[in-house]
Amino acid sequence: MSELTVTGLTVRFAGLTALDDVAFTVAPGSVHAVIGPNGAGKSTCFNVLSGVYKATEGSVRFDGTELTALRPDKIAALGVARTFQNIALSRNLTVESNLMLGRHRLTKAGFVAAGLRLPHACREDARHRARVREIARFVGVEEYLAAPVAGLSYGVQKRLELARALALEPRLLLLDEPVAGMNGAERVRMAEVIRRARADLGVSILLVEHDMGMVMRLADQVTVLNFGKRIASGPPDEVQRDPAVIRAYLGGAHTETGARTGTETGAPPGSQAGTEEEKA
Repeated sequence: MSELTVTGLTVRFAGLTALDDVAFTVAPGSVHAVIGPNGAGKSTCFNVLSGVYKATEGSVRFDGTELTALRPDKIAALGVARTFQNIALSRNLTVESNLMLGRHRLTKAGFVAAGLRLPHACREDARHRARVREIARFVGVEEYLAAPVAGLSYGVQKRLELARALALEPRLLLLDEPVAGMNGAERVRMAEVIRRARADLGVSILLVEHDMGMVMRLADQVTVLNFGKRIASGPPDEVQRDPAVIRAYLGGAHTETGARTGTETGAPPGSQAGTEEEKA
């Protein structure tokens, strides 16, 4: 289990500073959330960590390796997997085939051996498919293994995307708004899978999410961004009371009553608390 350390991370696009000297650490085996209003730089941060964007300045180190100069496939090979805010699945393939795509970096048999169905390639394929069934069962999509993705509900597709990330056998999982667009029951189910991934699989998790009730229940540490800058960092109960966080979410126009209401619901003031179903 390895630590992710982000130091002085700065990203500029044609003179626009999307991230400005951001720093945080994801401890091994922990859930660390990055939150903030829209446009705060959360997705830019994720895209740098996964190699989609290049940092202008700063350092991102995982397991002693500098990630900022690596391609996405090289970062994945180190054990870093991610999901996307917008579902990025192969809709015309089955659930099993999508999960097998997640096993690609772990496959040793070459294209020719697989095409000719040589014995060692067949044995390896059987091992991967057995593991895919285990992961599907863990996430709760096993019953859909033979079904095309296009015919599945949105909530099942979101869980499938998480399952595909787990199929890479990651040590660090980057989850970009995993419950966005889900109903209350689906959010509860996804939160439980994330909790079990940390507890049962020992995966470290970096989470970007707007559902503050879920963040406050799952995260060990929270980093808050606003206009590309880190404005707060610490345990959830401390962060949600931070005056800078309150101002960021309410635009500086909060009242004492509004601030107290936000704190009592267990979410940063100005955010929506979880539903009663989610709190169960």
